[in-house]
Amino acid sequence: MAETPILEPCIPLPIAERTLIDVTEKAKDWAIMHGAAMRSKTNFSSDTLNFAPFILMPSSFPRKEFEKAKNLQTIINQLMHNVAHDEEFLTTTLAETVKVDEFTANLFNVYKKVLANGFGQAYSLGLLRSDYLAHMLEDNSVKQVEINTIASSFGGISTHMMPLQSFVMSELGHADKIKYMPENTALSGLCGGMIKAWEVYAQPKAVILFVIEDISYNICDQRFHEFYIREQRPDIKVLRRTLTEVHKEGKLGPNKELLLGEYEVAVIYFRAGYEPLHYHSQNEWDARYMMECSRAIKCPSIHYHLAGTKKVQQALAQPEMLERFISDPEKIKAVGQIFTGLYSLDDSEAGNASYEMALKEPERFVLKPQREGGGNNVYGADIPDALRKMSRVERAAWILMDLIQPPISKGYMIRPGGKSPPEVVDLVSELGIFGVILGDVDNVICNYQAGHMLRTKLSTANEGGVAAGLGALDSPYLLD
Repeated sequence: MAETPILEPCIPLPIAERTLIDVTEKAKDWAIMHGAAMRSKTNFSSDTLNFAPFILMPSSFPRKEFEKAKNLQTIINQLMHNVAHDEEFLTTTLAETVKVDEFTANLFNVYKKVLANGFGQAYSLGLLRSDYLAHMLEDNSVKQVEINTIASSFGGISTHMMPLQSFVMSELGHADKIKYMPENTALSGLCGGMIKAWEVYAQPKAVILFVIEDISYNICDQRFHEFYIREQRPDIKVLRRTLTEVHKEGKLGPNKELLLGEYEVAVIYFRAGYEPLHYHSQNEWDARYMMECSRAIKCPSIHYHLAGTKKVQQALAQPEMLERFISDPEKIKAVGQIFTGLYSLDDSEAGNASYEMALKEPERFVLKPQREGGGNNVYGADIPDALRKMSRVERAAWILMDLIQPPISKGYMIRPGGKSPPEVVDLVSELGIFGVILGDVDNVICNYQAGHMLRTKLSTANEGGVAAGLGALDSPYLLD
């Protein structure tokens, strides 16, 4: 295997110990005072915050690939919009998966019921995030890790990473390098999509509903969206409710309006509902179905949610499949180049061949289920045991993906309770590009790229979710 390249850091490392201790303490306080923070999972209290894990200085990332990913986002938005509105494709693609994956089957059942009874709202709002790793085996060309269509998080806190790290760079005497850190408009871009959807709904007293988890550890990220909307548009009220509370308080009006007590809901923004633990009973599924039937504009609607499953991602990576959804040959080529190898594990000739390939060379792959939220994948040497425990039928709930091998950067990871002074560590970064699209099957009202996030983890760690406790927030330092 080729030796992993190391990207040049933004400033010479290591930093002198006294300077490092001082700037780290300042950066922690800056993070807490500006809301780059989360609630503790180990010592939870709704009255206290810890700073969110972060990288002290921005991590190096190839400028050309950053710009490529940004420029592709509107094409990916349109691709996912078209996929979500293709009933035949979703039904065929997920046919085997829903037989063995109970959660995806439950989502699909909601979808089929809504199709049968008629959608109350033709418009859908997509707040998407397309995640990439640079792949050293292809000259650090970005490859898509996944596309998130529900609860695409960290748009709020990520907006604060560039100012935080700019402060650190200035403290260290490198203010001249801040120009290599791109501005991030994720918060305003994502909130702008919700405000536009509210305007399309055209009921001035209607509210925006955030559907939340029972306990919101990532509270600042969610509140930044709520507070930004209120700041920009004081006439728009934001409610926060769990699925359980929606079931208890919600009902449909005579024209399929979603009513929560005295409020009519214009837009539903799901920050929960993407994993089985969010549905404690049939009540929560009934609440999801009621919302999907309503006139409210959903973000995401159930068909957008299904379009974000790993099985759909794997199907889209097959040759010729993109032609079904994109007509421009240049756009097809551009999107095709960001896909890495994705393989079905169904009980078919192709699926059985993928199964044997994974057993023979497991270090080349990642095994992925139909889940969001981090911490669910199986890597390398653990893959054969995991596969052998599955029946041929159960394998259909998973896909196999080529392991992307990103270059390494060096830096300091700052975590609550971490070492002081921190040590220089080897890191890899995953770039997320946000996108907003609003429309129905025939018309798109708006489609734009909406900022970015960088999530960085130790090079030895498989998973990199910040909310899952494995990664750290970061921003890119662009290298030419």
